[in-house]
Amino acid sequence: MGFELSIILAYAFGLILLYIVGWILLIPIKLIIKLIWNGVIGGAMLLLVNLIGGIFGITIVINPINALIAGFLGVPGVILLLILQYIL
Repeated sequence: MGFELSIILAYAFGLILLYIVGWILLIPIKLIIKLIWNGVIGGAMLLLVNLIGGIFGITIVINPINALIAGFLGVPGVILLLILQYIL
């Protein structure tokens, strides 16, 4: 009525496999959450620059390309857009 070694090894293999599959699925979820967070922060910064910068004459036109840059890069994307607007 004791446990056999093959059953214990099967349970151990199953737990290790479950851990590996969970770890593989967790990485894309972290990436998606990071992209969503960057998009929210980038959009808020774009809006903030347009609201506050409008007083000083600094605005960024919101179009799909600028929204994508600010969305993917976040705060550095908004800074990049400001620098590009100043240069161009």
